[in-house]
Amino acid sequence: MLEEANAEQDLTKRYDKYAEAQAWLVDSSLTLPSVSLGGTPGIRKTVPFSAAFSQAGNKGVESYKYVKLQDKIVTTAEYEEARQKWLKEKEESNKKAQEELAKHVKK
Repeated sequence: MLEEANAEQDLTKRYDKYAEAQAWLVDSSLTLPSVSLGGTPGIRKTVPFSAAFSQAGNKGVESYKYVKLQDKIVTTAEYEEARQKWLKEKEESNKKAQEELAKHVKK
């Protein structure tokens, strides 16, 4: 297909032949995604949000302390339920920490 397109002298016909070659290539190719833009599919048996978490340092990186396992694969519904619980607990914990910090700060 490419040799035929390369040999064509008429520019319009040449572009048509390249378009045919490109369409064949797209239709015949295997696509392997290399960018997910944040969506990472996965399968896990670890209880969601049971591991240590930190936005700084390495408390939650490659650490298995506190990680819990379950027998079955985590479903999307279980993950979302655990996430909502974790967010609520995090909000309460942060509020408590801010209140305790306020007691130590001079005004």
